[in-house]
Amino acid sequence: MSALRIALLSYRGNPRSGGQGVYVRHLSRELTELGHQVEELAGPPYPDVDEGVRLTKLPGLDLFAEPNPFRTPKPRELRDLPSWVEFLGMRRGGFPEPLAFSLRAARHLAKRRAEFDIVHDNQGLGYGTLHCGLPATATVHHPIAVDRDLKLATVAGPEAERVKRWYGFVRMQHRVARRLPTLTVSQASRDAIAREMGVPHERIRVVPLAADTRVFKPRPEIARVPGRVVTTASADEPLKGLDRLLTAWAKVDGELIVVGKPKPDGPAARALADLGPDANVRFVSGLSDDELAHLIASAEIVCVPSLFEGFSLPAAEAMACGTPVVATTAGALPEVVGDAGILVPPADPDALADAISALLGDRRRRADLSAISLDAASTLNWRRTAEETANHYREILGQASNRERAEC
Repeated sequence: MSALRIALLSYRGNPRSGGQGVYVRHLSRELTELGHQVEELAGPPYPDVDEGVRLTKLPGLDLFAEPNPFRTPKPRELRDLPSWVEFLGMRRGGFPEPLAFSLRAARHLAKRRAEFDIVHDNQGLGYGTLHCGLPATATVHHPIAVDRDLKLATVAGPEAERVKRWYGFVRMQHRVARRLPTLTVSQASRDAIAREMGVPHERIRVVPLAADTRVFKPRPEIARVPGRVVTTASADEPLKGLDRLLTAWAKVDGELIVVGKPKPDGPAARALADLGPDANVRFVSGLSDDELAHLIASAEIVCVPSLFEGFSLPAAEAMACGTPVVATTAGALPEVVGDAGILVPPADPDALADAISALLGDRRRRADLSAISLDAASTLNWRRTAEETANHYREILGQASNRERAEC
């Protein structure tokens, strides 16, 4: 089969920004190893790319970046329409990055249409993606409306209005998704996209993700630390359920390590304050993949307390390391974890505490789950993800070619 020339759009593609960045890195690498030409067009924070993958940076104003978030740009920075969209959207309390990035990408691709066969947008779903002049598709990991609604359930009054303004871009994403062939990462996400975004089921293709088994793998040389539980919270938001796990921790005799940073005024910080200064909980951040894999291998349990997951790379990574998982039944977690872990209802701290405590006290059960985890993780790999994604591209290009012939 002929090689494809792919423009992969990633408005926030750094793998330390969350699972979407992990996705574009591994997908681009595997597509390249299959012989395709992949160029990532990315806004800040920029992605990590592997050998053979070309990176083209599309700088934005990056108005939410530390150490100076919500800054006022200098007049010389407001040189074009995307920059004004980004600035005015921020001043109005919204999150304009997806739209602004899509406009930059469309302007860039308009000059280079002959260099690509297809555009693949990763979750941005900005209006500009519809005007690249090339066949296009989009990956929707899960509808951001789920995040918005879970956040709105925790606030009221002026704060609720602020949340609605911030998530104003969701309406745009729904409109764009309804006009593009859609990829997603699980059956649960497929159902949520159809329900929340109005995309017909038959236009959504499921291509599961995987752990990077070059890094996340059994490490028998690393001793399990008795009582250690690890959880990953890339964002301190209600969606991740970290506050529920921290509430549960009052009933657990063990050590909890959270990979991530709590917001000073976020739900996790409030739950941590309720635990008191003697709680055996610590936060770590800035870990490399290898450091994270070592940490997971040292744990007796990995916990995924989310209220929704489109896939859950942390669960897949734990399974690839042979570390038992305690997770909720939210979203795709039953699909990913299956019999390789213990599943409890979401938003139920007591159920979480009981499941963690029982598993910490049952060495044989942990050994059984470890063996099941390794077997289940072996069925998922990034090469398969790339192969199925390339097949999706070819279907889109075939349909585009048929339309062109019909119009002649």
